[in-house]
Amino acid sequence: MTPITEVAGRRVALSNLEKVLYPETGFTKAELVHYYATTADALLPHLRDRAVSFLRYPDGPEGQVFFSKNVPPGTPEWVTTAEVPRSSAEAPARMVVVQDLPSLVWAANLVTEFHTHQWLVRSPGEADRLVFDLDPGAPATVVQCCEVALWLRERLAADGIEAHPKTAGSKGLHLLAAVRGASSERTSEYAKALAVEAERALPRLVVHRMTKSLRPGKVFVDWSQNAARKTTAAPYTVRARRTPLVSAPVTWDEVAECRSPAALEFRAGDIAARLQDHGDLLAPLLDPGRAAPLP
Repeated sequence: MTPITEVAGRRVALSNLEKVLYPETGFTKAELVHYYATTADALLPHLRDRAVSFLRYPDGPEGQVFFSKNVPPGTPEWVTTAEVPRSSAEAPARMVVVQDLPSLVWAANLVTEFHTHQWLVRSPGEADRLVFDLDPGAPATVVQCCEVALWLRERLAADGIEAHPKTAGSKGLHLLAAVRGASSERTSEYAKALAVEAERALPRLVVHRMTKSLRPGKVFVDWSQNAARKTTAAPYTVRARRTPLVSAPVTWDEVAECRSPAALEFRAGDIAARLQDHGDLLAPLLDPGRAAPLP
C-alpha cells in the first residue's frame, strides 16, 4: 500500500521512498522529498504563480528522463492548474502551478526538476524575468562562465538592471533579473543584443550562437530562454545529474573568487546551511519595486 502523509491538511501519497535515485551518493527518493519539503520557504516563492514544466526522472538520472508539460494523470484536484497560451494554431495547454507546500511535496514524489517560464500565469504577455544561461564548451568551465557573468553584471547595471547569479546545477551559470513592461519578444531581443555585445567585447571567451562547432573553449551566452515558450531550471531545484546537484543561488563574491568548478558545486545537503548563512539570495527578484524597465 502506498503511504499517505498529511501535509498542511492535504493527504499526499508518497511511493517508493527507499529507492536510490543517485547511486554514486546513495541519495534516495525519501531524501529528495525531504529536501524539497525543508527548502519550501525559499523555493515556493520562485514557483508560485508560474506554470511549471516537470523534467521527470522517476528511476534516477540514469533511467528514463522526460519532460512533462501538461497536467499529469492523477493530479489531485486541490493542485492549482492554469491554461497556458501556445501558438495561435494550437489550443492552450493546461499546466501545473505549484502554489503551496502540499503541491510541492506531491510534485516532488513524481521525482522531477522544476522549470518555469519568465512570466506569470496572470500576465503571459509580459515578461517579469530576464535570463541568461551561460553554458561552457569544454575545456571551458564555470570558471570562464564567471568571467562572462561579471561582464554582463556591469553591462546590465549600466542599463539600470540588477542581475543575480545562480549555478545551473550542471556545468554552467544562470543570471536572472527582475524586469517589467516588456513582452517576451522584446526581452529576447534585448538579451540577444547583449549576448552579441558580449561576444564583441570578449571574442576569445564568448559566443552568442548555438552552433556547436563555435563553442569549444568558449561560453555560449544563451539568450533564447527568454522566449515565451521556453523554461529555465528554477532556483533550488535538484538536477537530474550524476549527483544531486542543485541550481543554487550564489553571491557575487563567490562568482568573482571562483577558481575551480568545485567551488560552485552545491548538492541538496548543502542548501540548508547556505540558507541559514545567506537567506534567499534571489529574494530581490520577488520585490516588484526592484523590477527594471528595459531601455
